[in-house]
Amino acid sequence: MRLRILTYNMHKGFCFYSRQYVLRELREAVRAVNADVVFLQEVLGFHPPKAGKEIELETQFEFLADEIWSHFAYGKNAIYSEGHHGNAILSKYPIVRHNNINISTNPLEQRGLLHACLQPEPGAELHLVCLHLDLLERGRKKQLQSLIGHVRTEIPEESPLIIAGDFNDWQRKFSDPLSDALAVQESGVVARGGHVPTFPSLRPFLSLDRVYIRRFRVLEYQVLYGVPWRRMSDHAAVMVDLELS
Repeated sequence: MRLRILTYNMHKGFCFYSRQYVLRELREAVRAVNADVVFLQEVLGFHPPKAGKEIELETQFEFLADEIWSHFAYGKNAIYSEGHHGNAILSKYPIVRHNNINISTNPLEQRGLLHACLQPEPGAELHLVCLHLDLLERGRKKQLQSLIGHVRTEIPEESPLIIAGDFNDWQRKFSDPLSDALAVQESGVVARGGHVPTFPSLRPFLSLDRVYIRRFRVLEYQVLYGVPWRRMSDHAAVMVDLELS
């Protein structure tokens, strides 16, 4: 089985540099990748319409999924007076179950692990975890332990696993411990020999966005940071082609 994976911190659909609402442009860019599974961070679950701006009536993840990804899951993390946002997974394959685990470590950064189980074919299960970790190192350290504990408890060791999202680990302190604890590999390290920069999207030099895999081999790895991606978010997108080993 082959899968194309895309992970993207979409900055709530607003261009980081101009503050323009770019959700329609973002949808076209994501569609063009033709991924089987899309991991999204900072996606709005609800936001009220603003005067003079065209805001779609659906949730952002439903609008992005459209007719391409008929299965999706959303984990609501940050709740505020004007709405809420969190992580989302879009899939061409059925999502048989999902849950969102609160891993927040401080009131300013509401975070969660969105765990979804796919059934790409009868009798087969594929586990996905979409996340966005803290900016503060001490918070990320606690969240890493929460991730490791959850995977060990809830996911069989022999099950295929993909963990993707914005790790905010610019010092690269947590990648090796995560790989050792869960027997996962970071796809950029496998394909390029090291963590590949993904931030900022205008000229990436920090490797924040990653895809960790278990029981897959990497066929292709690419960071998408040119036009139109750099016009939409301060993060580049990461695309990985995988084959179940």
